[in-house]
Amino acid sequence: MVKLAKSKKIQFWGTGRRKKSIARVRLLPGGNGTITVNDRDLDTYFNLDTLKYIVKQPLTATDTLTKYDVAVNVYGGGFTGQAGAIRQGVARALVIAGENKDIIKKAGFLTRDPRMKERKKYGLHKARKAPQFSKR
Repeated sequence: MVKLAKSKKIQFWGTGRRKKSIARVRLLPGGNGTITVNDRDLDTYFNLDTLKYIVKQPLTATDTLTKYDVAVNVYGGGFTGQAGAIRQGVARALVIAGENKDIIKKAGFLTRDPRMKERKKYGLHKARKAPQFSKR
C-alpha cells in the first residue's frame, strides 16, 4: 500500500511477522541506505552481525541498499524473531515499491516462517521433556 505523508513524500509500507514479533516497515525512496529500528540505528539495536545480515537480505538481493531509507517499528518476541519480522516487512515493502518480485519470492523473503514455540503439555516438564523414568 502506498501512503502519502504530510510532506507529500511517497512511502512504501510493509508488515512482517515471525514467532511473536511484529514489524511495521517504512521504505523512504531517495535515501542513502540508513536503517533505523525503534528510533535507534541498526548497529546499536542489533549487536550480532548475523541479525544485521538478516535485516539487509532483501535489500542486497535487489541491489537497493542505498536506494531507500528504512524506518522500522518492531515489538514482541526476541531479537531473532524481530530480525526475521523486519526482513519480511522490508521484502513486502520492496514488492509494493515495484522492485523485482521474482528475486524476492525465489529467495523466500515473502513467506512467513511458520515455526512457533510448542506449548507445554501436562505431565511433562516442558513441551517434550519428560520426568525421569524410574523402574522401581
